[in-house]
Amino acid sequence: MDGAPEGHPKVSVLQRLIRWAIVLFIVAVVLLLPRPSGITPQSWTLLAIFLGTITGSILRPIPGGAMVLLGVSAVAITGALPIRDALGGYSDPIVWLVLAAFFIARAMVKTGLGHRIALLFIRTIGHRTLGLGYALVSTEFLLASIIPSTGARCGGVIFPIAKSVSEAYDSRPGATAGRLGAFLMVMLYQCEVIICATFLTGQASNILIAKFAQQTAGVDLSYGRWLLGGIVPGLIALVLVPQILYRIFPPEIKHTPAAAERAHQELRQMGAMKWQEWVLLTVFIVVAALWMVRGLAGFLPSIPATTSSPLLAGLTYLSRLDYSIPPLFGVCALLLSGVLDWEDIITERGAWDVFLWYGGLVRMAEALGETGITKRFADVSASFTAGWPWWLALAGLVLVYFYAHYGFASITAHVTSMFIPFLVVIIAAGAPAYLAVLLLAYFSNLSASLTHYGTTAAPIYFGSGYVSQKDWWRLGLIMSLPNILVWSVVGLLWWKLLRWW
Repeated sequence: MDGAPEGHPKVSVLQRLIRWAIVLFIVAVVLLLPRPSGITPQSWTLLAIFLGTITGSILRPIPGGAMVLLGVSAVAITGALPIRDALGGYSDPIVWLVLAAFFIARAMVKTGLGHRIALLFIRTIGHRTLGLGYALVSTEFLLASIIPSTGARCGGVIFPIAKSVSEAYDSRPGATAGRLGAFLMVMLYQCEVIICATFLTGQASNILIAKFAQQTAGVDLSYGRWLLGGIVPGLIALVLVPQILYRIFPPEIKHTPAAAERAHQELRQMGAMKWQEWVLLTVFIVVAALWMVRGLAGFLPSIPATTSSPLLAGLTYLSRLDYSIPPLFGVCALLLSGVLDWEDIITERGAWDVFLWYGGLVRMAEALGETGITKRFADVSASFTAGWPWWLALAGLVLVYFYAHYGFASITAHVTSMFIPFLVVIIAAGAPAYLAVLLLAYFSNLSASLTHYGTTAAPIYFGSGYVSQKDWWRLGLIMSLPNILVWSVVGLLWWKLLRWW
């Protein structure tokens, strides 16, 4: 999952048994509760298994992907869903989109193109500490436009360079951490979650959020719409957050001319771009362009098949392509060109892990929505905000949603547990559906900034040892305030300008 436990300590047998006991207790309690009228026994069993699966994904007595596989199997075995329906999520095109994007990320690391891009940014704007940070953030911003794996972007490209540069300035965990490394690790992670929020491909769970938004509120968060909604508050936050951190958590070293020089030397050693990098760069541009054109759907008029304008007809055809087709095309091109081989595909463990848990959760959540249980929940919960102005209910509930992330070790667990219930309650309180979806979608990512386990990149940066847990949590809490302010105030004004609410 997005918050896979890299760097987390292994659990003991006793801890594992306790976690399993909690999971089974949740399932048993739901099954023993009186079933509401109008809800079938199969639907009630599905709810129990779904809640047990989500609890297991949070507590992790076994890895998240394995937990979801058990949940899917339990749904089929108990008859809560027919086996074809239980496995239906794995045929969802969006699941294949995520899988393909992970393979493209593998190529980015394998060819060294991501590393080269980072060095180019550092050579250009890396003469000062803040500029060095912005160079690495700019690299990740570019990569996130197509690569949903935060582990690949951070662990495969950004973190190794940040750590190497820090050590070049004699900044290591311990007494010298404050020279450069501590600031860089915090800045990169705080900007990471903003980048995650800006792109639909910012992290894997965003696709799940888009699916939930469509199923629950009828809101279509396409690649283009997600980016259009997030680009203005995202860029403002990316400029503002490092500046604030630079003042409240300043590095001792303010100038880093050696970093730019080192990048220049390393680029010289790498030599000219290899053909594999050119192929990948071409694929990267084509896939991103096709996604952008796909975002034009709804803006282009319906063109008859007999139109005399081939260009307009072609644009219309491309704008109707399913989102999964461009990255699948990209992976095929990389395989045919030899940039990737079959061994790369079958050994990309992160991709197959996401495929298993995402495909399973998509179908279970979709089936649960079809039972009418979430509507019942909304009707009951709406009574608690009865009489509140919709804007007050919206503000209060999204803040609760944001800070609830302290209790989650991944964005995925947070989203699958709380996104749909909070969305239906906020809409029931009278808030515009599009506005509710946007705030919850972006806040799902931004809230990961709070802790050292909020999403996959967190244990990578925190695990470097440059920053204490106390400082990490303190800075995470402080930086949550400007993030909430920017995305709430600037975001609402921007979306109003776009006439989205």
